[in-house]
Amino acid sequence: QVQLLESGGGLVQPGGSLRLSCASSGDLFSITSMGWYRQAPGKQRELVATITLSGVTNYVDSVKGRFTISRDIATNTLYLQMNSLKPEDTAVYICNTVGQVRSWGPWSNYWGPGTQVTVST
Repeated sequence: QVQLLESGGGLVQPGGSLRLSCASSGDLFSITSMGWYRQAPGKQRELVATITLSGVTNYVDSVKGRFTISRDIATNTLYLQMNSLKPEDTAVYICNTVGQVRSWGPWSNYWGPGTQVTVST
């Protein structure tokens, strides 16, 4: 079974930094992309950043210049470095992988349970 687990969340003051990690277990035959979503209370889930297998990255406008998504290919671990954090960044951050467990199988979305990030004085 493929499982994702986030870590690194917590309470941080405005202007501070956090690095989130997403560790995967189980084997995926292939992966098209990985990304980070976030969801704040009363708001819809928002795509924050994505990275393809070739390393191409995309970010939502609100985090450009502050967040950096990266991936360790050897360990299949996804990271999100968050700098200059703002109160509006407060949310549950969720990692996502799109991939296949078999070459003939369907493409599926895999989700972690999320980790809480709170930016407050």
